[in-house]
Amino acid sequence: MIIVTGATGKLGRAVVDRLLTRVPAEEIGVSVRDPDKARDLAEKGVRVRRGDFTDPATLAHAFEGAAQVLIVSADVTGEPALAMHHAAIDGAKAAGAGRILYTSHMGASPTSLFAPMPDHAATEAALRDSGVPWTSLRNGYYASSAIMLLGAAVRTGELAAPEDGPISWTAHADLAEATARVLTADDRSVRPSGPTAPLTGSEALDLADVAETAAELSGRPVKRVVIGDDEYRDLLVGHGASPAQAELLLGMFAAGRQGEFTAVDPALATLIGRPPTPFRDVLDEAITSAA
Repeated sequence: MIIVTGATGKLGRAVVDRLLTRVPAEEIGVSVRDPDKARDLAEKGVRVRRGDFTDPATLAHAFEGAAQVLIVSADVTGEPALAMHHAAIDGAKAAGAGRILYTSHMGASPTSLFAPMPDHAATEAALRDSGVPWTSLRNGYYASSAIMLLGAAVRTGELAAPEDGPISWTAHADLAEATARVLTADDRSVRPSGPTAPLTGSEALDLADVAETAAELSGRPVKRVVIGDDEYRDLLVGHGASPAQAELLLGMFAAGRQGEFTAVDPALATLIGRPPTPFRDVLDEAITSAA
């Protein structure tokens, strides 16, 4: 059985949806904190069980019978994230899983300036030490993050943010398809061991490119304005972000300026058998939906 954690989140749910097109529902299990939110999956024949990384005792039941476990990374950083990932790895190993997959990031590095990246690197090290065959899916930066950074710029006409660097924005749907293919592949060449190559879109764009594309698609002027880190921090906190959230986002800009997310690799296209979804298409859909 293939066990998918975090199956009520955006990526985890998309992976399950893709798996349902490739294998029978009874071969899929999901481990979720709130099974009520996965009732529709249960109705489709997917096994739904409660599993909480912060409550390791629940994972034995959630992972029971696992041939493979996909660990979708936690949405926290630092020691809480690592404790959760270690619990999931230990739970998968105890359940007898033949392979563990983990949703890592193209920028995974112990020296990154963006807080989640050292967490990903440390989790990969834990997987390496687990003794269980493993695959770390080094996903490209989610295109939805660029849309979040764009915010209301189409309406206000201004995208104000710190100096940034090009990022190979990547669609959730493409990453979900790639993950489902790796989980169900019979060909070992499609079942990489250890970290994958960066699974990225086909181009790296900075926020000036994002603003220009948004203007073209919306028919409205969108100006890219570079502001200082301190000003941006105050802007975020003034709009309700916590100081910790503001610092986390500033770390992304600092890492971007160092070129940590510029890699463009054909690995994703090879896995999904087609060119990755252009960022322009993802942005067009977001602008159309918001109109």
